[in-house]
Amino acid sequence: MLDARDLHILDRLQRDARTPNAELARELGMAPSAILERIRKLERNGVLRGFSARIDPEAVGLGLLAYVFVQADERLTEESTGRLLAELPEVQEVHHIAGEDCYLVKVRCASTSALGTLLQEKFGALPSVRRTRTTIAMRTLKESPQLPIPAPGPEEAHDPH
Repeated sequence: MLDARDLHILDRLQRDARTPNAELARELGMAPSAILERIRKLERNGVLRGFSARIDPEAVGLGLLAYVFVQADERLTEESTGRLLAELPEVQEVHHIAGEDCYLVKVRCASTSALGTLLQEKFGALPSVRRTRTTIAMRTLKESPQLPIPAPGPEEAHDPH
């Protein structure tokens, strides 16, 4: 169970993963060593999955963003196609979805030509892929890895521990 302090730590770290433990400790009235232990516990429990740099896709030549709906020949409970799609370097996200399609896949490529090659040579090479439908993003207005961390309830906000 996450308490108010854990939620505060998660919120601050997702906004700025470089926030020093000493700063978090000051904000929460704790020792830096206690903050470090909480962060390690959040990592061990799989709540905090890691830290990463956010890179401008256009700066590295990957300005084309597309979403690919994939229909696959597999049972509802099977996700082997999704796992294979997730291994492709151009793929950023794979979501097993309900509805006519099986997966929604977020991809980044250099160009429409590169996207075509990806769809034909990599997606199309998977024997279970029946068909794909692709939507290309013209412009991104918001893209964020941040989750809307819930504010602690009144009983948690005043928790002295």
